[in-house]
Amino acid sequence: MMSLISADSGDSTARIWTIADGPSGTSAQTSAPRPLVLKHFKGKTNEKSKDVTTLDWNGEGTLLATGSYDGQARIWSKDGELKNTLNKHKGPIFSLKWNKKGDCLLSGSVDKTAIIWDAKTGDVKQQFEYHAPTLDVDWRNNVSFATCSTDKMIYVCKLGESRPVKSYAGHQDEVNAIKWDPTGTLLASCSDDFTAKEIYTIKWSPTGPGTNNVNQQLVLASASFDATIKLWDIEKGAQLVSLTSHSEPVYSVAFSPSGEYLASGSFDKCLHIWSVKDGSLVKTYRGSGGIFEVCWNKEGDKVAACFSNNTVCVLDFRL
Repeated sequence: MMSLISADSGDSTARIWTIADGPSGTSAQTSAPRPLVLKHFKGKTNEKSKDVTTLDWNGEGTLLATGSYDGQARIWSKDGELKNTLNKHKGPIFSLKWNKKGDCLLSGSVDKTAIIWDAKTGDVKQQFEYHAPTLDVDWRNNVSFATCSTDKMIYVCKLGESRPVKSYAGHQDEVNAIKWDPTGTLLASCSDDFTAKEIYTIKWSPTGPGTNNVNQQLVLASASFDATIKLWDIEKGAQLVSLTSHSEPVYSVAFSPSGEYLASGSFDKCLHIWSVKDGSLVKTYRGSGGIFEVCWNKEGDKVAACFSNNTVCVLDFRL
């Protein structure tokens, strides 16, 4: 099966790669043809402002959104054409997500706001300002979403409402990431509080009730600064497996649409593909910089990844 992988970066570019077939660790896998480059800046600019910090495919796999340290969100076609630039935030964007319908894009910024954008026109539908710096956002459905922040709070918000519809104040330190389960009934969060080794991000599998993979078990993945990834049985509250091939902090994980595979990106410059069933390492791609974020497209044949050397790559490979 052919696959594409996307990733965040820092030379102010996004890149689309085609990766040749080959078993894990082969030269065919770790080298690639000349990529399609998605340039975020022209000319000289402040080095820090160039970092591409987050990205997300729309549900159809036709558009890739990227968020940058310059406070701008950008929408690209799968062929690398810049379709729109969204200018409203006044600080770095750390998270952005498409809603399931694909008509809205949600972004969260250090400027203490979250914005819902009209994906077609680029207009602001609504700007929400409830937090300190916003670290993560996640849609519950097509009109409501959750946000989390350095202020230890989690808010559930809704398009058209001027105040949060629900607030959660249980954490004792900044909340790094939040994720709704596929049904929108469970909200998972991870924080720096009361942990020996900080958890950086979490993801639900696209399996179980309310998904296309209804007969598969719902799994929660967590990634940590201790370089490990853990898969959890939520009903039992038990660890299923610990994935330990990374050598530096793991900043992002993403399940394939089938729920069979998990992609992980680390500052060890490796993007790993794991089997969820048995925890085996299926494939590895080694880049030239640390990886901030990874995400799959709808078909499960592409994974995008953001690298710390200022590149965004969309990788195509066969498992």
